[in-house]
Amino acid sequence: MTDAQGTREPQESQGSKGSQGSQGSQGSRGKQRRGVGWLVCGRRSKWVVVGLWLVLLVLTAPFAQKLTDAQDNDAASWLPGSAESTQVLQASEDFRPEQIPAIVVYARADGLTAQDRVQIARDVRELKELREQGIRGAETRGPVFDRRPAPRAAQVFVPITMDEKGWERISPAVDAIRADVGEGGDGLTVHITGPGGTSADFSEAFEGIDSTLLFSAMAVVIVMLLLTYRSPTLLLVPLIGVVAALFTAQALVYLLAEHAGLTVNGQSAGILTVLVFGAGTDYALLLVARYREELRRHEDRHEAMALALHRAGPAVIASGATVVLSMLVLLAAEMNSTRGLGPVAAIGVAVALVAMLTLFPALLVIFGRWIFWPVVPHFGSEDPTERGVWARMGNRFSHRPRLVWVITAAALALLSLGLIQLRAEGISNADSFTDKPDSIVGQEVSARYFPAGSGDPLVVISNSEQAEEVGRAVADTRGVLPESLGLPPGTKPEFEGKVLFEATMTAPADSEAAKQTVERVRDAVHAVPDADAQVGGGTAALLDMDRATTHDNILIIPLVLVVVLLILCVLLRALIAPLLLIGTVVLSFAAALGISALAFRYVFDYAGETTDFPLFVFVFLVALGIDYNIFLTTRIREEAARQGTRPGVVTGLAATGAVITSAGLVLAGTFAALGTLPMVAFAEIGFTVALGVLLDTFIVRSVLVTSLFLDVGPRVWWPSRLAKETGDGGAGGAGAAGTGAGDTGVGGTGGSGPAAAPPTPGAPATPAAPGAPGAPGAPGAESPTGPASRPGGPSE
Repeated sequence: MTDAQGTREPQESQGSKGSQGSQGSQGSRGKQRRGVGWLVCGRRSKWVVVGLWLVLLVLTAPFAQKLTDAQDNDAASWLPGSAESTQVLQASEDFRPEQIPAIVVYARADGLTAQDRVQIARDVRELKELREQGIRGAETRGPVFDRRPAPRAAQVFVPITMDEKGWERISPAVDAIRADVGEGGDGLTVHITGPGGTSADFSEAFEGIDSTLLFSAMAVVIVMLLLTYRSPTLLLVPLIGVVAALFTAQALVYLLAEHAGLTVNGQSAGILTVLVFGAGTDYALLLVARYREELRRHEDRHEAMALALHRAGPAVIASGATVVLSMLVLLAAEMNSTRGLGPVAAIGVAVALVAMLTLFPALLVIFGRWIFWPVVPHFGSEDPTERGVWARMGNRFSHRPRLVWVITAAALALLSLGLIQLRAEGISNADSFTDKPDSIVGQEVSARYFPAGSGDPLVVISNSEQAEEVGRAVADTRGVLPESLGLPPGTKPEFEGKVLFEATMTAPADSEAAKQTVERVRDAVHAVPDADAQVGGGTAALLDMDRATTHDNILIIPLVLVVVLLILCVLLRALIAPLLLIGTVVLSFAAALGISALAFRYVFDYAGETTDFPLFVFVFLVALGIDYNIFLTTRIREEAARQGTRPGVVTGLAATGAVITSAGLVLAGTFAALGTLPMVAFAEIGFTVALGVLLDTFIVRSVLVTSLFLDVGPRVWWPSRLAKETGDGGAGGAGAAGTGAGDTGVGGTGGSGPAAAPPTPGAPATPAAPGAPGAPGAPGAESPTGPASRPGGPSE
């Protein structure tokens, strides 16, 4: 037969190799062709799969490009609908259009000159003429001087409308203001700060986030795939797959945002890109590893891919399902932003899973063996990983497994002590950027001369009949400037029996002191009978976010653990093994958080972490970190059914070590790409998740889990039949039929036969029972002298 490149695909040979094409093999081949794998990689169906994906991409690409337009980054999109600040924000629209002020700050340390004051007056006149990009120039207030006489600074307040297009035009609006006021000079400094200036800087930081992360993640994946595959041609195929998955996922998310009310913001859109690249490349690595093995055993590449999908597919699907279900748990969150991230991330992983099990294998089969150049897996060639470092490591652990896991667990527990340095209490605007934009500089300058809370006031709404009493309660509250109480310009004096007024706080609006002031004001106004008073504003929104996030941390983290535990119990058909795996992942999470907290304090000098930082890190680490445990333990179970638990552990580690290590490096690298964004929150999440993935890959999976399973032995499978092993042999016929692990190849990132890694000393491996996959006489079995009799380790 001839492949797509015109090269001759070798046929099943006769003679000495003809024994491999025995009746059993032929029967297996006929059975495989009726399986799902042949729907993806058959001689004709592979072209159909690629054609369907091309049609899908043509249809979805225009929608994917619109995802940025569907993002909602205003306060209401992050806050829970039940929050008091959200209700005030919605009610205030009856009094005035939703707006935020940009504050122009003029300052000269030795006092404003007469020329400065002339310039300020001229600027104010020009600002009052502005109408573009939602600027409400006619309502401009100021200048307000810090003191009289001999003022040193002045403030001018320019309101900007924040409607459904507000986030898109806030940055151009501030640019228009800057074009009028200039940047100062000759000792006079001019800055644009306040909620408007800060929002513009955040908007610029999010601007191009999709393309920045896309190219950063792509660069990481290219480098890691080159190191893993050592093939400049092969890396193109997974890249095509993940890019196709990303565009399709972005289109689906956009459609749900536009027509189903899904909340999408810059944060969830950025994480979507990272997840699709990381998870998609991981699945590609695991499938390629098995495909490369089967190419060494089978002359027909179509049959090799069908077997690879048949044996590795269930573990990949189980892994993807774990991530998807864990992400969907976020739907139980109070925070709109967190609740919206759940389906966005779940869609991304699900689409990546489908792409890597359909488009990716179809492309691999179309290109043929040459795509692996220069390390082409020829039929009958030797698998180079049968006696690799992972097999040697497993054998060393098998001598004293208890000592190994105790020392490893103690080291991780010691690293987790760094948690005492964790400050996940929220960070101020000034500490939110990795650099210092103009709005933060202006905030610092303004705080030297004016009340720190100016420009971001409290917003109070109450019944008009009790308005005077509510006003007194606000003015008498510690932390509020009494003289600042009043009706802002452009606001209706009353609407349907309600009034709105504002008050300035003495503390910076994003500080802990300001949040405490909000709590005091709320207590005071809520105590006014029949006032129905509510307190909102920027500080109130931050306070409500903190409370909602604390609720989500308490609720979501245990729910994710329960979901992952249930999936593991079903997958492994055991209780002890899933409990051990959950324990190792939690320990890994604590260690990653501890190391990261120390790094943030003493290396990066970050002021703290956002309140949702532990939740996001936990969800990503548990959902993604458990993947590698799934690949390892399902392979161990498969081997335990054939040769016993302890030798099966060594075989499982040898068979999965190389490919899981590569997958972990890719996933860590893609999350590290979040560090390319100029925001501390993204950098912290990216660093911690990347660190946690590396811990899972190199320490937890390869050392802790392996030694734990070696120490516990067959009891790790309780209450299944595998727990009833006698010695280290297979569980009485389990290898033949009972568990089905050998039948489906769950976790199969290695070969179909027992691996060559030596069993635990003193514990001879039990050969596969007659009729079991890989056993003599089984369907698909090959001659003991043929390639299929070699152990199944991963590809190089």
